[in-house]
Amino acid sequence: MLLTVVKFTVRPERSEQWLDLVDDYTLATRREPGTLFAEWSRSTDVPHQFVLVAAFASAEARAAHTRSAHFAAARSWLPGVLARTPDVVRAQGPGAGWIPMRELRID
Repeated sequence: MLLTVVKFTVRPERSEQWLDLVDDYTLATRREPGTLFAEWSRSTDVPHQFVLVAAFASAEARAAHTRSAHFAAARSWLPGVLARTPDVVRAQGPGAGWIPMRELRID
């Protein structure tokens, strides 16, 4: 599994629209073969910052994502909405998605 975590800092005047703006992109990403998940969260510490956590089954799946039409479309309009260049962390690990947390079990 290839994990990608991206922090997007949005211009304050566009922050409340962000999840609507990325909805088509997110849905298209989730439908891609090899995408395990794509989830958004809003930072509780940094105003106007959103975090995308996405996982891909393989390097090929992640590469296909970056070549997709919806990725290209997002790259065309994102500069007008973002306050700064996004920060990213990429990691590779075992597994194929979310698993229950061993350290905290709710029965």
